[in-house]
This record gives sequence, structure tokens and C-alpha cells, in this order.
Amino acid sequence: MAILALIFIVLSIFSFLKSRGQVTPDTVSFGPYQAADGKRVFQAYNCMGCHTMVGNGAYLGPDLTEEYKHAGPAWLAAFLPSAGGWPTTAAVRAQLQDPNQSADAGTDSIDAYLKKFPGAAERIERRGGGTTMMPNLPLTKDEIGQLIAYLKYTSAMNTEGWPPKVEVDGFDRRVQLAHGVVATAQAAPAPTTAAPVPAADPVAHGAQLVKDNGCVACHAADDKKLVGPGWGGLYNSKVSLADGSTVTADDAYLRESILQPNAKIVAGYPTGVMPAYGTLLKDDEVNAIVAYLHSLEKQ
Repeated sequence: MAILALIFIVLSIFSFLKSRGQVTPDTVSFGPYQAADGKRVFQAYNCMGCHTMVGNGAYLGPDLTEEYKHAGPAWLAAFLPSAGGWPTTAAVRAQLQDPNQSADAGTDSIDAYLKKFPGAAERIERRGGGTTMMPNLPLTKDEIGQLIAYLKYTSAMNTEGWPPKVEVDGFDRRVQLAHGVVATAQAAPAPTTAAPVPAADPVAHGAQLVKDNGCVACHAADDKKLVGPGWGGLYNSKVSLADGSTVTADDAYLRESILQPNAKIVAGYPTGVMPAYGTLLKDDEVNAIVAYLHSLEKQ
């Protein structure tokens, strides 16, 4: 008993010493956001009801411990607000316009980013533009930043080899996909490259652009609310704004909403979630998207 008591006392003393070079949440941040705040968001949305963290949690979704290390901040910023759809290259490129993103990723070039975070490149190639089983969560801009900070912290942890690598050989292909161990050739076929749309058909061109840029992950072609307002019947309708005013959804409003989405926030929707496309789309591409929105007027 004396020996056990001595061991207990020694271990208790060690528990009050500084960790063995282990990272702690209070030392990790993403821009102005702290990992400790992100942990609270992670818990508030019960993310561990579907995902594991350091092997603890549920197994409906993959372990998120090293998600930041694999996919990087820009991919996470594109995915988290519209988790019902996988981000496209254009959606990730749009996030890199954010100074917090480019500073944390170390680049504002999409090519350099995908090279640095091959997990993001693999996800885009295999799943970009597809749908997921994860619901869209009502995350604010701040909550997204806080979650990225938390996932950055968990990626920096020394897990000392835990959890062990999941062995999925011989299991259902869906299990293999969830753990990202199926080669691209074995996975679901990648979407075929769309045939070029004739310049004379701006509506079809605009429809293709909203898919390529990941817009349909947040907006529906009808009046259904996803992350952002539905487009069905939007053109020339009266839109109530967060400041209490009303605006007509004419060409000028639609163009501004694409190029500077935070200029006028629709009532009931958070600010800062949609990235600005002012430097990403050419004038003729914006015009084509507006033409496509026109075509949804009576749907």
C-alpha cells in the first residue's frame, strides 16, 4: 500500500507539471479566432455525434483529428457553411481571397494551395460539386473561423500514434470511402468535363458557371432555402434586407450580390459567409449568371 501511495503521489505531482511539449488550445489561433472557442462550437453542434476526434466519438463520419493538416483552411471554409455539397476548385479559390486564409495557408494561389494540401486536391477531384450526407449547419462567419482554429489545433496535437490506422480492406466500399483509402480510380467516377457552352446561349453558360463555382451548394434553383436564399422567382421580386429596407432584385442588385455579397444582406441570413467574386468572374460570366437567374423567374 505504501508503494502504491507513493506512485499515486508522484503521478499527481507530474499532472501539475507542464505538458511534454504538447500543444494546448490557448496557443493556437486562426486569424482572430481562438481554438478554445472553436472547441465550444464543436461541442455545441454535437459534431462528435457523427465524427471522431482522436478516435473518440461516433463513426458515421471520418475522424477529424488531422482534417486541417490534410485539407487546409480554405477548403474547410468552403465546406463548413454548405456541408451538404463538396467544394469545387472555384469555391476554394474564392476563400483564398480572405487575408486570414491566404496568411494561414501561406499562399493565395490555388495551385500552390492544392499542392500544399493534397487532401483538398483529392477531395475536389473525386467529389467536387457532388452532394454529401452531412446537413447544412447554420454556422456564422465567426463560428466557421473558430472551428477552423480548433481543427488547426487538433492537427497540431501529438497523438502518439492514437488512434491506430483503420483497417478497411474487405469492408464495404462506403467504409473505405469514408476513411479516404480508396484510390481515385476505384472511387465514384469523376464528373465528366462539360462540353463548352455556345456564347450565344448565356442562360446555359450561366447554369454551368453556378455549378463550376459551387454556387448550388448554397443556393437552390427554386425558392427553397439552403445556406442562402433560393433563386426561383427572385428576379424582379422585392427583397427584405437585414437593415429593414427593401430592394428590387433587378440586374444591378444581382450583379452587386455576386461581386460584393456583403453590401446588402438579406433579412434572416448571416453576414460574411459568402465570399466576394469580384476578382474571380469576368463581366461576361457575371452577365451569364444574371441571365440564368432571369430564366428562373417563373419557376
